[in-house]
Amino acid sequence: MKAFVLPAYGSPDVLELTDLDQPVPGAGEVLVRVRATSVQPADWHLMRGEPYISRLMPGPLGFRKPKITILGADVAGQVEAVGDGVTEFSPGDEVYGMPKHGGFSQYVCASVSELAPKPENLSFEEAAAVPLAAGTALLALRDDGRVRPGQRVLVNGASGGVGTFAVQLAKALGAHVTGVCGARNADLVRKLGADEVIDYAKEDFTTNGQRYDVLVDIAGTRRGSHCRRVLTRKGVHVLVGGPGGRWLQPAGHMFATLAVSPFVSQRIVLTDVIGYPRTRQNLITLTEFIESGRLTPVIDRRYTFDEIPAALRYQEEGHATGKVSIVH
Repeated sequence: MKAFVLPAYGSPDVLELTDLDQPVPGAGEVLVRVRATSVQPADWHLMRGEPYISRLMPGPLGFRKPKITILGADVAGQVEAVGDGVTEFSPGDEVYGMPKHGGFSQYVCASVSELAPKPENLSFEEAAAVPLAAGTALLALRDDGRVRPGQRVLVNGASGGVGTFAVQLAKALGAHVTGVCGARNADLVRKLGADEVIDYAKEDFTTNGQRYDVLVDIAGTRRGSHCRRVLTRKGVHVLVGGPGGRWLQPAGHMFATLAVSPFVSQRIVLTDVIGYPRTRQNLITLTEFIESGRLTPVIDRRYTFDEIPAALRYQEEGHATGKVSIVH
């Protein structure tokens, strides 16, 4: 099979299109013929090995060279073979999921716990745009934010991959939703369900006097102390991401914000979709939202498998609206 291999940290130019042996599923695993995947900030962070501080911490980054050599956290495709003990899937089944890496190849082995049947009303391309980004949004709102009907939710970074899902899911959960984005994406964010939209270039959401029960902070563009003043006394600041940096960011921003949590009345929490143990259940929940028409992936640009390096360059620019998809 063909795969884009990451032999060393660097730009998209270091990726090598390589012929590899087709993997064999182990017990509890499924071999998926990848029909589509997507790119996201996590991919270029792993590709660059940034921030450098993360190489010193437990996780997916090796100190001198990558631990993960085939990127791509999202997949959608067809089951090619199943390993011992697998009864949930059969060859030919259409699935989607989040194996966390390996999507930048023609075949990938994934645990049954990382896959679910593909939503019937989505193409492979659309389905591959869902798992990591929508899963993050779901955890941020339902589990970490504990959003309830009637609450006021602000999504900072409403037009990106996670943000476009967060706006829709917050609305589906019954919240009054305010989205923060650039002017060019304001109409899109309104169509996704936002009751109000703030243009970050014209208005600072931390100084306008509004109060929210939950702030889903994807963009990470404001200091934690500034974000807390827009929350109600028992509000929740949900950290998802922030601007990248070579040495410390966004890790520094998030850890500094979390550090004050024991000393303030608001709850501050970091959403961790990678470490979440019930990926399959989340995917099934997302499928219910999708098939009922309450959740739709927004795809900015489409690339072919051979164009994965170009897709990563575009994603790394930080201006994608919704998701960037790869079709095999």
